[in-house]
Amino acid sequence: MLKIITVDGPSGVGKGTLCQRLCDITGFHFLDSGAIYRSLAYGVMAQQLDADNELALNDIIALAASLPVNFRAGQIFYEQQDITLAIRNEDVAAIASKVAAIPAVRTALLQRQKAFAQAPGLVADGRDMGTVVFPQADLKLFLTASAKIRAERRVNQLKNQGVIANIDQIISDIEARDERDRNRSVAPLLPAEDAIVIDTSLLTIEQVVDNAVKIMQERAVL
Repeated sequence: MLKIITVDGPSGVGKGTLCQRLCDITGFHFLDSGAIYRSLAYGVMAQQLDADNELALNDIIALAASLPVNFRAGQIFYEQQDITLAIRNEDVAAIASKVAAIPAVRTALLQRQKAFAQAPGLVADGRDMGTVVFPQADLKLFLTASAKIRAERRVNQLKNQGVIANIDQIISDIEARDERDRNRSVAPLLPAEDAIVIDTSLLTIEQVVDNAVKIMQERAVL
């Protein structure tokens, strides 16, 4: 029987790492919905479309409907270009948050996301996986953490990549993105009513995984 686990929450809370660990444990497929929206943002930038300009709206929606992105062996390709690393920068993330607030864009990408649900199961990472895309999920988790902790994680990540970042600016960007995601008219960033909330602020990834596995066992998902 097909099992679906959703892991929602804002950026920097550890969703992606948790999902990958759960996939390793269960053998389930993985949906990184954020990568789909970031890939769309990459396309918007490549076509020099202005996400803040209503005149570009139809072009952005059309791009979402025919988004030339595919996932192969842990890599993400836009047309034939590997964009796995390129879509992780802050500029792409900011535009992804903007285009994700467009109702028609979310509708255009909905079926593509649903198609990832295949046997034996799926672990879906995103912001509306448990509320909109897979409301029938067997288990819904919602991760959270303070903006300061998330900014520190991002600074450390960038430092490991040889990039010096301004933590105050990153905190400001995170708070602005959270505000935009929480207040969008379609699929706002909120836990599903039946989601289990895990605050990862003071937890190691191992502790987060252990908590999630325990919940899975209690819910007979594992």
